[in-house]
Amino acid sequence: MSRTILRTVRFGVVGLALAALLVPVAAQASVRVTGLDTSHYPSVRATVISSAGPGIRPALSEDGTAVAGLSATNLAASKSVVLAIDRSRSMQGKSFADAIGAARGFLASKPPSDEVGVVAFASGVLDEARFATDPGAADSALTQLRVDSQQGTALYDAVAFSAQQLQSQDGGRVLILLTDGTDTTSKATLQAAADAARARNVLVYPIAIAGPSYDPTALQALARETGGTFYRAASSSALADVYASIGRALRNTWRVEYLTAARPGETLHLEAAAAGAGTASADTLIPNHFGNAAPATGSHLVPSAAYGPSGPLVVGLAVGALTLLALVLLLAAYRGSWVRSRIAAHVGDSRAGSKQKRKQRRLASLQSMFRATERTFGHLKQWRWTQRMLEQADLPLKPAEFFWIMVGCGVALALGAAVAGQSALIILAFLLVGGAIPFLVVWMKMRRRLRAFEDQLPDLLVTIAASLKAGHSFKQGLQAVVDEGLPPASDEFNRVLTETSLGRPMDEALADMAERAGSANFEFAITAVTIQRQIGGSLASLFDMVADTVRQRQQFTRKIRSLTAMGRMSAYVLIGVPFFMAVTITMINPAYMHPLYHTHTGHLLVITGLVMMVVGSAILKKIVSFRG
Repeated sequence: MSRTILRTVRFGVVGLALAALLVPVAAQASVRVTGLDTSHYPSVRATVISSAGPGIRPALSEDGTAVAGLSATNLAASKSVVLAIDRSRSMQGKSFADAIGAARGFLASKPPSDEVGVVAFASGVLDEARFATDPGAADSALTQLRVDSQQGTALYDAVAFSAQQLQSQDGGRVLILLTDGTDTTSKATLQAAADAARARNVLVYPIAIAGPSYDPTALQALARETGGTFYRAASSSALADVYASIGRALRNTWRVEYLTAARPGETLHLEAAAAGAGTASADTLIPNHFGNAAPATGSHLVPSAAYGPSGPLVVGLAVGALTLLALVLLLAAYRGSWVRSRIAAHVGDSRAGSKQKRKQRRLASLQSMFRATERTFGHLKQWRWTQRMLEQADLPLKPAEFFWIMVGCGVALALGAAVAGQSALIILAFLLVGGAIPFLVVWMKMRRRLRAFEDQLPDLLVTIAASLKAGHSFKQGLQAVVDEGLPPASDEFNRVLTETSLGRPMDEALADMAERAGSANFEFAITAVTIQRQIGGSLASLFDMVADTVRQRQQFTRKIRSLTAMGRMSAYVLIGVPFFMAVTITMINPAYMHPLYHTHTGHLLVITGLVMMVVGSAILKKIVSFRG
């Protein structure tokens, strides 16, 4: 019996020890939502403090629905901080020296990307140091700060002034306000100071030094209304620890903002969640009116369902339908004007002549723009390569015209992204993609045409050889290819005959065609023809031999491609599967992919994966490629 009691006691002791170990862990994992602000309706702002740290972006849901278009700024990243120091006469002595020392310690430990400014207040407000990432100017301003000789504490004026200074700063905006008393000489009220900070999305972190005139009411209200946190220092000696606590808290603080779907008069329930830290929620009532504005009410002529999620969809469809109707009417009007211009010469319409002149003037202005572009870029090697690509694709375009087509497509897509409200990086990506689309179309057309010429090459060589055996000349053999062949070979040989009829030597015309066709096999044939024309011999036999050689090379190439088809398909699958899985999982469970898209570690993983895929693709391409 005693052994049983002893075993029970041991289990109890072990259980208590485990509970003692787990309690601090549970206490550290927490999420808190503060500073819920609807004064800029329909924008909603809030502060989320998460123990998960700056690496995990919190997810927000409104009334049980995930928030779309969430903007979240972590204060561990680059931010702007104003250190507002009370230099009133009540701070004289050790309190002021400790306050300066603690502020300088905060400057020394700040992240390198943070911009810090210094404001001092007493009977008035002084801007001591402008924002800078280098702490030298702020540290120098703190060391030169002295207690004011006049009575007074303009606490609320300091808050309003600091908020105005932070207005032009990017990223997070933080005001650390140190005082040992209450406001006595400010022109602004407590509510005006809080409104000024809230309007500029400034988080106020007040620090109160407990003393004879200690009253935390106003400072707590400032922290509560702006989303910051109030700190109490039992004495000035504890200020260094308070500043260190604020620095740690800022690393876990997120300032979030989004557009709410709730209507005025409704209660908003906001819930924040962070992986490994848990969840937290906050409720607030959206006022029926803001300032002097009248409350938002729906029209009796519009169904109530139109104010829900289906309303924007219906409006978008209506705008799309009206745009399509406008395009149809525009095309119809253009067609009608085209018909009138065609018959104007027969019915005596003088307006057609003026329209034709205006059209000619527009074309002349375009031609001058194309000539200027040609003069600017015509000397570049890439410009000449583009011209050759257009010739190989058999497109009746000049490089300048093709350049402006690419520019127009890129600008059109970028403009669409800008109208949709995308970021500058997305707009730049759309600009590049839009410019690349015409290039890819021409490139694919060129590759398809060159491949078709390569497939026709053995047959056209046999046709020339047969014509030579029948007693025709070499030029007549080329004419037989033009008459009996198919494009693109017939078009290319027709161009050669046209150039020779205008006086160009046959060898030069064929060499230019070989370069235009981009076929190594055809270059071999032209080289053989040139040698034969210089030393003599049977040209028909030579063409038969070259045709047989070309056919064998093509068969060997096709055999290699069939043998490497599995490897190429494996490369396509290995490249496509990660993108397919990412899109599928994002559509099914966006929260699961959230750390990959919105954390620094996730971005590093994505970049590493893309680099490894590029390297693997290059290796696989090298394995399955064959150069005969």
